[in-house]
Amino acid sequence: MKRTFHLYPQNPEFEIKFRFEEYLPFLVKIMAGMDGQSGEFITDGPDRKATPITAKRSIGIEITDKSVDFVPLNKNTLNEVLMDVSHEGTIDFKVFLRYSVLDSNYNRIAFKGDTYLVRTNLEGGILKMNIHLTDGNGRTDCERIADTIVEEIKRNA
Repeated sequence: MKRTFHLYPQNPEFEIKFRFEEYLPFLVKIMAGMDGQSGEFITDGPDRKATPITAKRSIGIEITDKSVDFVPLNKNTLNEVLMDVSHEGTIDFKVFLRYSVLDSNYNRIAFKGDTYLVRTNLEGGILKMNIHLTDGNGRTDCERIADTIVEEIKRNA
């Protein structure tokens, strides 16, 4: 089954290449493990006053299905997805970042998140990732998305 998105941009915003000793099924497992992770970061507030706030960032992961759509990728769907993943080739992922902040009454308030397309291509032990912001204000840089994926790979290798 093809796992490349037919509308992937021709000129992505960020590209990184690095040595990768594993195969694509390992990368898919890493990406599935990232689904549901969260952390805090400093960003401008959603009120557009450029006031720095500490916000929560949650990650959601999807994988391309039949070149036209994306399906959720998490620990529950992993085994089904892995059945048709080859050792090398190209796979596209969609990374959703959901943002929220606590108000003065400690209620969590969500604000506009970011959506990124991540194209991974593994050939001859070299993994190339292209990352492109498709929706949102870009509160998280494309480079930070790549760094997060690389950190997860190193942590699980």
